[in-house]
Amino acid sequence: MSTNAVLALEDGSVFRGRAFGAKATVCGEAVFNTSMTGYQEILTDPSYFGQIVTLTFPEIGNYGVNSEDCESGGVKCAGLVVRKLSPVVSNWRATQPLGEYLLQNNIPGIEDVDTRAITKKLRLHGVMKACISTAEISDADAVRLAREWQGTVGADFVRDVTCAAANTFSGESRPFTVPGTHLGKNKAHGERPVWRVAAYDFGAKTSIFKKLSRTGFSVRVFPATTPASEIKAFAPDGVFLSNGPGDPAALGYAHAAVREMIAAGFPIFGICLGHQIIAHAIGAQTYKLKFGHRGGNQPVKNLETGVVSITAQNHGFAVSKESIEKAGAIVTEVNLNDETVAGLRLKDKPVFSVQYHPEAGPGPNDADPLFEKFYQMVSAEKARKTA
Repeated sequence: MSTNAVLALEDGSVFRGRAFGAKATVCGEAVFNTSMTGYQEILTDPSYFGQIVTLTFPEIGNYGVNSEDCESGGVKCAGLVVRKLSPVVSNWRATQPLGEYLLQNNIPGIEDVDTRAITKKLRLHGVMKACISTAEISDADAVRLAREWQGTVGADFVRDVTCAAANTFSGESRPFTVPGTHLGKNKAHGERPVWRVAAYDFGAKTSIFKKLSRTGFSVRVFPATTPASEIKAFAPDGVFLSNGPGDPAALGYAHAAVREMIAAGFPIFGICLGHQIIAHAIGAQTYKLKFGHRGGNQPVKNLETGVVSITAQNHGFAVSKESIEKAGAIVTEVNLNDETVAGLRLKDKPVFSVQYHPEAGPGPNDADPLFEKFYQMVSAEKARKTA
């Protein structure tokens, strides 16, 4: 497809380019991601539901798309903006071009626009409501649609991406391995118990469940609206709270369930949205960031160990440091770019969380040990209760 396409922002800015993907007109929140690779994982990450993603790396699509790297059942973002869509796909794992994949998922894309200018605008003025269209539409109509969109503040997008019913994760848990090499070979932890974990799906990425499974957990996935009573009836050894989209303050049902599970003494590990839900459950607050953190190069410092990790992040809200301390919890990690909270733990309960994505799909593996930390926490609680 080579027809005209448009990206319009609520401030009246209009960017015209070439269309690819589906013929459609959609609205969402314009954001940018600084990752150099992993566009398929980004597109299929449910945390991007309701967002129009601009990728800052100039050429996208050169290694195509395959059936193994999806983080969910399909594309979850509203639209895609790139500087250049590669006309050539060259990778032995590729099964189709990116444009064809977006067409199958009914997602519009626009290329040949100044993604650097878009990114600079969003950094200067903050994320904006936007409209992307690959159909015949005027600039004025595109701007109007962008301004009329509801926005993300107060929005519960979790209900749109969570699983329909509880299920046991049974997907492939082996790491990716290049044929003919030993790269990615799973290192056995030795003989040890397999603990049962109840994983709340607020918009979880498949990579998370794979990492939990590899670490030594049997994963039972529950819908976001599952009450604490159902989790208690399942009697897991630990509880996991996933990533997800939208405003964490709008998820009162999740706050209540997690609050009850904290009181019940379950070992709990939360990431991204799960981290923010834990904060609300203990009485802390969240706020919307100017342009969020999205990419695989976010530096985080652990204040208790002094260790600095490079992390993958994707969030537009953050937890207030003052409110965490007032609630009696401890800030364990901070983002070194802006000093926002990147981790917390409770003083008297086996509960901890991080604002980033330790499963790194895509991204660095610096935070991979957090899954083992969770396993050891669950093991310690089991030993304490049986002593």
